[in-house]
Amino acid sequence: MVQQTLIDVDHNLRIPTWSVDSESINLETSHRWRVHKYVLHGGRQEGVDMLLVDNGRLSFKVVPTRGMNLWQAECAGLRLGWDSPVKEVVHPQFVNLKARGGLGWLEGFGEWISRCGLESNGVPGRDEVVNNTGETISVDLTLHGKVSYIPARRLEVVIDPPPSRMIRVRAVVDETMMFGPRLRLITEISTEVGSTRLTIRDEVQNLAATPQEIQLLYHCNFGRPLLEKGARLVVPAKRVTPRDQRATDGGMSSWNHYSAPQPGYVEQVYFLDLAADAEGQTEALLQNADGSRGASLQFSLKQLPYMTLWKNTTAEVDGYVTGLEPATNYPNLRSTERKHGRVPLLQGGERYHASVDIIAHLSSEEVGATRERIQALHAAPPIVDEEPQD
Repeated sequence: MVQQTLIDVDHNLRIPTWSVDSESINLETSHRWRVHKYVLHGGRQEGVDMLLVDNGRLSFKVVPTRGMNLWQAECAGLRLGWDSPVKEVVHPQFVNLKARGGLGWLEGFGEWISRCGLESNGVPGRDEVVNNTGETISVDLTLHGKVSYIPARRLEVVIDPPPSRMIRVRAVVDETMMFGPRLRLITEISTEVGSTRLTIRDEVQNLAATPQEIQLLYHCNFGRPLLEKGARLVVPAKRVTPRDQRATDGGMSSWNHYSAPQPGYVEQVYFLDLAADAEGQTEALLQNADGSRGASLQFSLKQLPYMTLWKNTTAEVDGYVTGLEPATNYPNLRSTERKHGRVPLLQGGERYHASVDIIAHLSSEEVGATRERIQALHAAPPIVDEEPQD
């Protein structure tokens, strides 16, 4: 087994460059795999730590400086991720989360997978918290919280010997303050050599002695080639609800179908109530127009009971993208979600677990088999709300 610590706050450690590959470690496989740690330079990405994981079939980049988000990915010629107007992996020091009325999170938004939370996620707005004197005060929450712009305090790579051959990236990210949230993210991102699948396993711990609300959302973003005119989302939806009036433009019958790029397109967002199997597992598939390729998310509704669909089929230069977003809540104001009982509360020392599997599908047969699995979860057409709900 290979185990290498690359960042460790407690020991004042940061290894800028490190590599291990199939030439140096024999895992008894024909796949040429590689893990490479390096530092980005120039522009607003100066000083950003990047970790490339290539299992010989699926490759992706993890950004320890950015809350262990995943930047771009590719699987056997199928590109995952999207083309953001933000071309750099922006260092947190250059991002003002309060900019443009709380939309500053978008100053660095370009990831394939962004983790949103931990104290809050969703739209910016006002909420109430208890301050250092025990008084309830009103504060401004910013878009999608802070964790995407917090560097990891610990990072290590573990590579299991045969027969497992798992490549594991483990990290700890702290979102903490005095007289405020004290939340810790413990994450493992893993993939097997030669696989088309990766797994994100997260644990959020309340480090405080007193109760703390949490919110967690996985912003999984796809552009071309999966996103194109005629692409569609396949989910076991029991109910579909438009977020706002804009989401109903053009009729609700096309909520899970995609158009070609449209300059000036304004985002459309839908809240999904999904079905699951007896263990609570569900799946969501994005397939291209002819169904020859796709990508799916597998997750538990016991951990992530709510899913949001974000459609942003604007001009390609402006960010032609869709987001599949399993979460603990819908991305409304936290006060709205609290009112509906969709904000988990952790007692002192308590932990919340969530995991998401992302699978690339490289043929019509694989896409078709995934569609069948999803349709077996819920074959009936969903209830489609024609208007936003309170």
